[in-house]
Amino acid sequence: MNKRVTVVFDGGVLRSDVPLDLAPNTRYVITIQELKETSSSGDAWDVLEEMAGTVDAPEDWSSEHYYYLYGTPKKATPNNQN
Repeated sequence: MNKRVTVVFDGGVLRSDVPLDLAPNTRYVITIQELKETSSSGDAWDVLEEMAGTVDAPEDWSSEHYYYLYGTPKKATPNNQN
């Protein structure tokens, strides 16, 4: 069972932001990772771009993805006569 919850440490105890369905007096293993507050500046596209990042790729990446991924011959186009 894996659960992901956010908690606040009050100096002595970790307090969950949501109720937890856990058995009392049971040992659990937890991983602590600081939650970085996200900036609310920008629109949804800015947030998605920050999360996804960008890749430098050739201009014909989307139309010729089989060529770049699998090495198949490029499609014959007016600009590209193979």
